[in-house]
Amino acid sequence: MILSGTMQINSKQHLEIGGCDTVALAEEFGTPLFIMDEEQMRKNCRRYLQAMQENYPRGKIIYAGKAFLVLAMASLIKEEGLGLDVVSGGELYTALKAGFPPEHIFFHGNNKSRTELSEALKAKVGTIIVDSLSELKELLELSRGREQKVPIYLRIKPGIDTHTHDYIQTGQDDSKFGLGFSKAIGAVRLVLSAAPYLDLKGFHCHIGSQIFQLEPFRLAARAMVGFMAEVRSETGYVAPELDLGGGLGIRYLKNDDPPSIEKFVQVITAAVKETAKREDFPLPKLLLEPGRSISGEAGITLYRVGVIKDIPGGRSFASIDGGMTDNIRPALYQAGYEAMVANKALQQPTKKVTVAGKACESGDLLIKDIYLPPLQKNDLLAVFSTGAYCYSMASNYNRNPRPAVIFVNNGKARVVVRRESYDDLIGLDVL
Repeated sequence: MILSGTMQINSKQHLEIGGCDTVALAEEFGTPLFIMDEEQMRKNCRRYLQAMQENYPRGKIIYAGKAFLVLAMASLIKEEGLGLDVVSGGELYTALKAGFPPEHIFFHGNNKSRTELSEALKAKVGTIIVDSLSELKELLELSRGREQKVPIYLRIKPGIDTHTHDYIQTGQDDSKFGLGFSKAIGAVRLVLSAAPYLDLKGFHCHIGSQIFQLEPFRLAARAMVGFMAEVRSETGYVAPELDLGGGLGIRYLKNDDPPSIEKFVQVITAAVKETAKREDFPLPKLLLEPGRSISGEAGITLYRVGVIKDIPGGRSFASIDGGMTDNIRPALYQAGYEAMVANKALQQPTKKVTVAGKACESGDLLIKDIYLPPLQKNDLLAVFSTGAYCYSMASNYNRNPRPAVIFVNNGKARVVVRRESYDDLIGLDVL
């Protein structure tokens, strides 16, 4: 089992998180239910900030909102003193509605619409990360039209291969994201000629997600500082800032052994300092963008067990009241998860079952071949490490309402996203 943060087994032999009994939470708030450990998320934010301060005082931590972003999360990130990256007009709107300071917002995305760029300019977001030459030209046109100076980074592809799923590699040469080194130098010349409307603050890269090996991060840092030195040589421009993205993996399975937050920061900052010294390049302000490693292990999802089927000569299926509609990752990435029966937390796991979702898809299998205690209808299944890329990727497939999200802390629970109703499902329909 994977118990992290404030999770423990209480005297009733129930799983507890944030000082709250999960059985009681299911009774009060229903299932499926996303539960986020507020204390653990805040501690993760502080670990990043402290590690950066100790290793690279000219650094900044930015939370990657795509992992999990609702009003309450944006507020938490603001309170903890992190910046926030957004990748759409909707994420930007959420951040602004939460009162997040626009000067600390970083706007990503490989295909920002003209409307989204205009919204970012109107909000005066701190930095727009430009992903392509066409976006650069459109942004120049908009900024000239508004006579507004726009701070930007150029997103660069460092050509680093990572040992993660193909769908979450983002820094390789044939990625849809960013500019290769040669095109990027041309983009720098274009930006410099466009002064004063485009203010090139530096460069950005992101090599992928759910990465356990530290060597790709080290290589990316070296490659990017080397590229900055090459840009200086070719154009005379000395970039004052470098954003190396995020991507640190978390524990999904018992055997997973990701590096610590502290080691991750230490390795990257050391590589930047070493390469800058070798290239005789002034140390840039350094930014990192963790997302999953802040919210991922802090979240669990509670489901109620329904139909149980034992197939003669085949598998045993335990169906739950959620599935791919609230966690698409197993179907999309073949992602693995650990789970426990929350109301039988100390009972021995003696029966091998496959946890099946309720969507009308044969591929809606949340966990294949996991050992659990003998199950009965209405048992509660807690799936661990669902605090990132689960709620944010949830859907209404089969017209299933999306679950509620609650924050728990010091024995208290509060709803931060209410459960969708059937009326919510048809709220945008027109007859």
